[in-house]
Amino acid sequence: MKIAIGCDHAGFPLKETVLQTVKRLGHEVTDCGTFSCERADYPDYADKVAKLVAAGQAERGILICGSGVGVCVTANKTKGVRACVCHDDYSAKQAVEHDALNVLCLGARIIGTAVAEELTERFLSASFQTGTRHEMRLNKVKTIEDLNFK
Repeated sequence: MKIAIGCDHAGFPLKETVLQTVKRLGHEVTDCGTFSCERADYPDYADKVAKLVAAGQAERGILICGSGVGVCVTANKTKGVRACVCHDDYSAKQAVEHDALNVLCLGARIIGTAVAEELTERFLSASFQTGTRHEMRLNKVKTIEDLNFK
């Protein structure tokens, strides 16, 4: 899979762990920045990742900021993106399987490297469960999105 990754300055220290995990799992990475711990605004990087996912240039995205919340809010402003903050392995897997999550948001000030690796693995190994009640619900979400993004 093609995976787009982005972060702000608070997420930068955790980004390398996530990048290496994605590569170790055999995925292609597009690094959307930032590239240092110098102050950077999370909306800039969340928008880059969200646009790649929405355009189909990346199949999934991973965003990292201090809490995960700012990048999540920003990513969800892009039609076709379903972003969620996940800090436990159940949510990282279940959100893909049931809700077709396509952008994982992590809080670097909340979790450490071992948890980030586990969440990345769960997120990337999960698949949406088509042909289930979850697909019907996703279609309802897409209808709401279509109405709200006119």
